[in-house]
Amino acid sequence: MATSVAIVGSSGRMGGLIDRMLSASDDFDVHARVGRHDSLELLDGADVVIDVSVPAVSPGVVEAALDRRIPIVIGTSGWTSDRIAPVATRITADPELTALVIPNFSLGSALATRFAELAAPHFESIEIVEAHHAGKTDSPSGTALRTAELIAAARADLGPVAAPHADQRARGQLVASVPVHSLRMSGVSARQEVVLGGAGETVRIVHETLSDESYEPGILLALRAATSTTGLVVGLGALLGL
Repeated sequence: MATSVAIVGSSGRMGGLIDRMLSASDDFDVHARVGRHDSLELLDGADVVIDVSVPAVSPGVVEAALDRRIPIVIGTSGWTSDRIAPVATRITADPELTALVIPNFSLGSALATRFAELAAPHFESIEIVEAHHAGKTDSPSGTALRTAELIAAARADLGPVAAPHADQRARGQLVASVPVHSLRMSGVSARQEVVLGGAGETVRIVHETLSDESYEPGILLALRAATSTTGLVVGLGALLGL
């Protein structure tokens, strides 16, 4: 029997991609297409919810899914560790609930983030430059937020990265001590560069999305995991064993 999926944010770019994928799949059915003006009661009866809405709406979607005890895949940007914390608390109290927070569905992005995490303890200067299409409404991206938090965690015993003149607006937004610079412009799909600087050298870890096809394997991986996993999972890397 096919798994029924409610898509929240179905009219957006990512929602449209998910809709097309599931409509062509033998393993999944679209249970409901939920837009900004639709009632979340449309989630009733779904096997899985996938949320690709907007940061202001997403927490309410997650709450509604957990209230209904429906596993949820969260692909919306803006889910920092602070925002995840109350979801983690709720799932700790009720371990049979399921939430997967996936800042980026690209396998390559998950690998690049892991590479940055591994390199972070070896460099004092680390900054992130991320670029997305002009229609992306939030910044920094969820991927950049997650990458910065993992860099900081990897350096927990060493202290924050060196970020001189952080009071100047042009120096970017500090996320877990890491300066993040966001570009929103035409001609770009999605790109992230982590620049690590040390004595006499720099290392650049770059991931660029050239087509939305790059998200498809990760979307399917997350949806399948949601039907067989309980608890809280953060990042596609956790599903890839990274």
